[in-house]
Amino acid sequence: MSDSGLFEEPETGLTGRPRRVPAPAPQLDKHGPARVISMVNQKGGVGKTTTTINLGACLAEQGRRVLLVDLDPQGALSAGLGVAHDEELVTVYDLMLDNTTSIHSAIHKTNVPGLELVTANIDLSAAEIQLVNEVGREQTLARALRPVRRDYDYIIIDCGPSLGLLAVNALACSDGVIIPMECEYFSLRGLALLTDTVEKVRDRINFDLEIIGILVTMFDRRTTHAREVMSRVVEVFGDQVFDTVITRTVRFPETSVAGEPITTWAPSSQGAQQYRNLALEVIERTG
Repeated sequence: MSDSGLFEEPETGLTGRPRRVPAPAPQLDKHGPARVISMVNQKGGVGKTTTTINLGACLAEQGRRVLLVDLDPQGALSAGLGVAHDEELVTVYDLMLDNTTSIHSAIHKTNVPGLELVTANIDLSAAEIQLVNEVGREQTLARALRPVRRDYDYIIIDCGPSLGLLAVNALACSDGVIIPMECEYFSLRGLALLTDTVEKVRDRINFDLEIIGILVTMFDRRTTHAREVMSRVVEVFGDQVFDTVITRTVRFPETSVAGEPITTWAPSSQGAQQYRNLALEVIERTG
């Protein structure tokens, strides 16, 4: 079906399980405290930033107040929401390295009502080295976010392609983790390392950390390889795999250039519908 139409799945969903329609999201009469979610995978190019932007926008569509935090020195999340690089901007680097910087000065509104952003830039690449000798270095991001946790329903942290100190900071202050993975063999191998890291952080730093779900992205049902990897992921991880699958489409690169989510760039497209379904699943899983 073309990208302009709504996505229609057969009775069996792309995961091979019976197709399940997510329940409608309940309405809120008050906001907060936030569920903090880290978008993590040490492999690059698996759709972390695309998912952060579009999941955030779809949660905002459901009446949730959402703060996105760019924790990647490449600043792709900031660029993907149309925030131009500016030396004067207060970024997540300032929040983590300067205790006198207020997080309120680092929050930027986006074009999506209810969706706000803390930006990052290349300065963040120096943060891991500068934090090494700090006391409680794994809790630096948690301290920065604490003043606004009651203002939002969700805080989603877009991590870079690494499992270093920045990623550990994200995991240390998160309630849960979403793992986007491309449906190919090497992504599957990397999942074991990633789930091991999550377990270590849960055992040593953040006892409440859980894996909310594994999200299959850039799925191409036409290839046998993708279908085989999908089958293996569901076999190993079972219900941790989201029912929603994000299929490969040219729409996502277009939205990056446009600096807006797919829900505003192509609101009736297959990709927009898939991320709306994901948002309902996330609300369902995070209560």
